[in-house]
Amino acid sequence: MKSNTDGPADTRMMGILHDALRRDLIRTRTALTATNPPAETQRTAISDHLLWMMGFLHYHHGVEDEFLWPLIRRLDPHTGPLLDRMDADHARISPRIDILGDAASAYRDDDRAATLEAVVTALGGLEDVLLPHLRSEEDEVMPVVSRTITRRQWDDWGHEVVKDKPTMELAREVPWVVDGLDDDRCRVVADALPAPARFILLHAFAGRYRRAAAKRWGPDVDVGPRASARRRTAAVRSAPARGRSG
Repeated sequence: MKSNTDGPADTRMMGILHDALRRDLIRTRTALTATNPPAETQRTAISDHLLWMMGFLHYHHGVEDEFLWPLIRRLDPHTGPLLDRMDADHARISPRIDILGDAASAYRDDDRAATLEAVVTALGGLEDVLLPHLRSEEDEVMPVVSRTITRRQWDDWGHEVVKDKPTMELAREVPWVVDGLDDDRCRVVADALPAPARFILLHAFAGRYRRAAAKRWGPDVDVGPRASARRRTAAVRSAPARGRSG
């Protein structure tokens, strides 16, 4: 059954992106505060991933500031004070992102204990301002967005965000986003992707993502969609072509 595109916006994608950030901030802290500090290969992998995540976070806040918040303000001027607070949050978070990025860049080539500690300290500084902000967006802002714009408007905004991203950037981002998701949330991600590249982005780069994740988190950390989603994907890929729906 097709979704009602004139109904309220389905903003679950925002929580999915936030959860990906939360998940890997936790993984980073776990790896960096382990009894045995990361060796060179893991140290490099974690540093590179932190730098990428900080770039993603800057981009994520940028598209909210430039496109989503102005749309909501225009359609419902009463949201101004709430969105002003989100803007103020972004202004506080931005320098913490840069501090963590700088610390990760230094740690990439320097394994001294003080350099590692600087990353852990910067991580805590970012978490102090970022995590409450993510929760406020989900609990306060997304309900407002959902009742202010339609599902079609939300989807159009989402497609606009990803349409100019290089394919290889999406190939890195999409497996990261679906890591740990169940079937329902995987479908939310799939619906946000350009249809021609959807299957490739969701599945063709999964092996590359697993190998990269093993370098930074260790081989025992389970990554990728949850087991039910993986089984469903395997069943679709192994089914005879005539048995698949178009």
